[in-house]
Amino acid sequence: MPSEAASATQVAIDGTYLVTGICFILGLRFLSNPKTARTGNRISMLGMAIALAATGVLLDWSAAWWVVAVGLGGGALVGIYSARAVKMTAMPQMVALFNGAGGGAAAMVAAAEFLHLDPAANAIGWDQSLAIVLSSVIGAVSFTGSIIAFSKLQELMTGRPLTYPGQQVVNALVALAIVGGAGLTIADVDPVPAYFVALGAAALLGILFVLPIGGADMPVIISLLNSFTGLAAAMTGFVLGNNVLIISGALVGASGTLLTMLMSKAMNRSISNVLFGAFGRVVAGAAAGGAVPGATGTIREATVDDVATMLAFAKQVVVVPGYGMAVAQAQHSVRELETQLEKHGVEVKYAIHPVAGRMPGHMNVLLAEANVPYTALYDMDDINPEFPRTDVALVIGANDVTNPAARTVASSPIYGMPILDVDKAHNVVVLKRSMKPGFAGIDNPLYELPNTMMLFGDAKASVEKLATAVKAL
Repeated sequence: MPSEAASATQVAIDGTYLVTGICFILGLRFLSNPKTARTGNRISMLGMAIALAATGVLLDWSAAWWVVAVGLGGGALVGIYSARAVKMTAMPQMVALFNGAGGGAAAMVAAAEFLHLDPAANAIGWDQSLAIVLSSVIGAVSFTGSIIAFSKLQELMTGRPLTYPGQQVVNALVALAIVGGAGLTIADVDPVPAYFVALGAAALLGILFVLPIGGADMPVIISLLNSFTGLAAAMTGFVLGNNVLIISGALVGASGTLLTMLMSKAMNRSISNVLFGAFGRVVAGAAAGGAVPGATGTIREATVDDVATMLAFAKQVVVVPGYGMAVAQAQHSVRELETQLEKHGVEVKYAIHPVAGRMPGHMNVLLAEANVPYTALYDMDDINPEFPRTDVALVIGANDVTNPAARTVASSPIYGMPILDVDKAHNVVVLKRSMKPGFAGIDNPLYELPNTMMLFGDAKASVEKLATAVKAL
């Protein structure tokens, strides 16, 4: 019987969706370790391929197969090109952009389903209206917020917080418009105009939401927006009655929320402070050198030969990568310096702060690209006890995550944030272009300590010179 055949097909599709969910869970599990991350990606890709195939069987493509083909083919080409063409230093921007695309897609699908149901002529159940509204609102916030995050990361606009008087009041009014429009839509009171009021206000809120957030908090915001996209996808799953969307969206939403909490904890700040604290406004002098014990108020500048000699005759060197290394694309040069130092019998380790760079794992990805062994990468908790017996800590652009004011200056905006204890090393060499403050907008008294020397210039050029000088010794 046709009905029995249809029922058997649905059971088979639900089974494949279950397999997809298992693949996603295993993929996340393997992604938790750098050694198995590639395997995790492959398993997740397999799960998505299974889901697409099952959905193709479920849908009737006889009338619009070419639309689906164009969408799949076009999306695949864009994804492949982006993954291969975008530099690793620009990976945070790509993640933000792709994340926004996911949120925007969820909102568009929900909007299309809403109009397809024709709410102006037919009453829609409150449960379905609720799912549509949540998918649309959360997806719109994620879309426009991710676009602003991308623009800040790509330096299409300033990475500093953008604030103005009455900002919180404006945000509250926009949020009230969302709640009002959503409420009227669910209550079926003039639902179409009310729905689009809520959708437009949500898109505006996404912009206003990210504007006052500075570059230092971008890792947290990318993670939070990622969780928003997951929630939007899960709500879209309820709208369409699609189990795989519900499963995958819930996984993304949960993992993104957990990562957001862990990142905030790593900075010793609450989520509300990240969202509403406008962290990163330039307040030069907020962490004055004299407020940190041992700071002399003077800067010592080193030459390449001085630093090369110091590195070559050290027993242990700890490299501290930061966004400066990413901007200069110096990871391959750092790897070459490591090779030359190891030829001199120097043990080289890498200190990775949880929020170094512009996204979670940014430094790990860059160093992996340069074939730095995973065993040489150390998390903050593991590497901090090593600094007192480290001969040289080589800091490459990592500003705020090495700032000792976080331990001693209560008035500093980063006070209480766990940092890498580079100041406890016997010698500290900082590679920077200038004395310009980092994302937090504050001075770093590390540069005024008697065991610190500055090597000014482009990080890649400086590291290349160091590698050449070490090789010549």
